[in-house]
Amino acid sequence: MQIGPHRIDPPVILAPMAGVTDRPFRQMVRRLGAGLAVSEMTTSDASLWHTDKSRLRRDHAGEPGPIAVQIAGYDPAQMAEAARFNVAHGAQIIDINMGCPAKKVCRVDAGSALLRDEPLVARICAAVVAAVDVPVTLKIRTGYSRAQRNGRTIARIAEDCGIAALTVHGRTREEQYGGAAEYDTLAAIKSDVRIPVIANGDIDAPEKAAQVLRLTGADAVMIGRAAQGRPWLPGEIAHYLTTGERRPPPTRFQIRHWLLEHLDALYAFYGEGRGLRVARKHIQWYCQGHPGSEAFWQSVSRVTDADAQRRAVEQFFDAAEPARAA
Repeated sequence: MQIGPHRIDPPVILAPMAGVTDRPFRQMVRRLGAGLAVSEMTTSDASLWHTDKSRLRRDHAGEPGPIAVQIAGYDPAQMAEAARFNVAHGAQIIDINMGCPAKKVCRVDAGSALLRDEPLVARICAAVVAAVDVPVTLKIRTGYSRAQRNGRTIARIAEDCGIAALTVHGRTREEQYGGAAEYDTLAAIKSDVRIPVIANGDIDAPEKAAQVLRLTGADAVMIGRAAQGRPWLPGEIAHYLTTGERRPPPTRFQIRHWLLEHLDALYAFYGEGRGLRVARKHIQWYCQGHPGSEAFWQSVSRVTDADAQRRAVEQFFDAAEPARAA
């Protein structure tokens, strides 16, 4: 798939997820086979650009290109300035967020709340496209509510404004993450526009990715929550789409290696104190489903020292699985 001058190969993309897709996670997912990893959502409010959170979110040191940064807001001029600011700090693709369903985002008329106002959608898209000479992409849902499924109209507006590619999460804002993704709506949107369309929603396995591409005609898939604790999943999907064969599931040893590597990257990126706290959710995600994971999580979640946290993870994965030890 092509986004402006950038070839996205394989066409498997890690979704921007606030609090998850920081630089350590993006780097790992790319190294394990994803074609692109989009940064966490960044605000268009210039008064917040120099906070520690914003500074870390625009840290792309050592990442493979293209660097894709998602911006969020509701004011066209602010969004245009945010696009310029992030391009000046290394962004090679700007993604506009009109898909986030979170209350704190929609409450300020950003994210998927924008889908209620089609003229404002057009003004934001046109302003951002005009502000930068890098490709601008857009992420949307199928509409704000079940009664207002206007994703097809929004897609045509986006194309007319010069948006280079469109990601569609197959649910309305009203549905949050409940129910099943509407792949028929994605297929209709794909048939309406000439720009690349990226399918998002409920893609949690290689076979599902292939099915979604067949059903929708989309040019790529975007993986979100299913990659939490499974940074290898986008690479597994890419392998299946290329070969038609599944990779063997990662061994316990491989998962141990990747998690320890991830912890070290988090400690280095955030500092040991904050890195330890950020690491907790990743440890829980990586370990879920493994024998003894629930008791282990109860124990490791109380650890307050980075070295002790790392040792606990090593010991958990080094322990013989109960079935084998019997």
